[in-house]
Amino acid sequence: MTSDPKRVVLAYSGGLDTSVILRWLIERYRCEVVAFCADLGQGEELIPVRDKAMRTGAAAVHIVDLREEFVRDFIFPMLRANAVYEGAYLLGTSIARPLIARAQVEIAAKEGADAVAHGATGKGNDQVRFELTYAALAPQLRVIAPWREWELTSRTALIEFARRHDIPVPVTVERPYSTDRNLFHISYEGGILEDPWAEPPAKMFQLTNDPEAAPDVPLALEIAFERGDPVAVDGERLGGVALLTRLNRLGGEHGIGRVDLVENRFVGMKSRGVYETPGGTILHVARRALESLTLDREVLHLRDSLVLRYAEMIYYGFWFAPERQLLQSLVDECARDVTGSVRLKLYKGTVAVTGRRSPRSLYRTDFATFEADTVYRQRDAEGFINLNALRLKIRALRDRTV
Repeated sequence: MTSDPKRVVLAYSGGLDTSVILRWLIERYRCEVVAFCADLGQGEELIPVRDKAMRTGAAAVHIVDLREEFVRDFIFPMLRANAVYEGAYLLGTSIARPLIARAQVEIAAKEGADAVAHGATGKGNDQVRFELTYAALAPQLRVIAPWREWELTSRTALIEFARRHDIPVPVTVERPYSTDRNLFHISYEGGILEDPWAEPPAKMFQLTNDPEAAPDVPLALEIAFERGDPVAVDGERLGGVALLTRLNRLGGEHGIGRVDLVENRFVGMKSRGVYETPGGTILHVARRALESLTLDREVLHLRDSLVLRYAEMIYYGFWFAPERQLLQSLVDECARDVTGSVRLKLYKGTVAVTGRRSPRSLYRTDFATFEADTVYRQRDAEGFINLNALRLKIRALRDRTV
């Protein structure tokens, strides 16, 4: 029989679930609980976290600023692949979990903890993302997932538990859904959003203006890339955090990046999520435009054929798996030539490409022009077409005589 843990590091956000879990772990296992919170750009949400965790019973609290690492080592590598899950979701929550779990494991080592815990439910994807990372980086640690153990079977029950223990919670009748925010996006799920026919409340959105209420004058924007990563906006070089923050602000003002999606969870059920990813949406459009200039046709098509698989790896939680790392090498190799600038226009929820240029461009006007040229013999196309048509002709001749 496994003995109870003595010291547990909890991935703590200060929200409803993890606030209740902190107290529940103390009461259930009679152990010390260390609250760990990753600063991934939540902003003002982090202000009350330390005090709230201590008042709820935490033995220690660690708030670690991971914003630069998040952008440099997780968001930008993912963007190099143009990864999108099921054609719409830009993976803002999915890409954050492996970083949070890795930092949590590091805190566990510093604190001499023998267990880690998370607040993911037994129905969702996050439990897999956290625990696959624990397994890859610290298999010796015990994993506690309260949603799979306790008798609190609904968020209504959690709210009642919190009230009994005088724990303030952010979920109310006026805000009947849960959110997850970081530098890349904010997500909304649960509560009134569980009905896929129900329109999201207009007051729910935090990062973006309603496109209908966005400015009537479009905004011109230029983004520069080097070896696949964005490095400047409108001629000003910026670090990753500052660059994404600026694009989030500009995109948000113009209503860019809202997605309402019914997606397929890894565990087998469908769920409805609403997302705001203004800066990420702009970067996806811009990178795609620059790749159209700089990537060889077959390289681009091969990379694109693997994007779905790459996106699934992130969504399912396999960031630290060897197959994702191997595929990342291919993605990064493809991105070496993605250097140049893209000019965009933001207008009422849309991102339009108005220009692109690159010192690594494969686009040659002297070959592509419809005007007279001396480098391309149009007559050569006849043999090219005949050879490619040969198998089709043979098949048609066969079928005609049957």
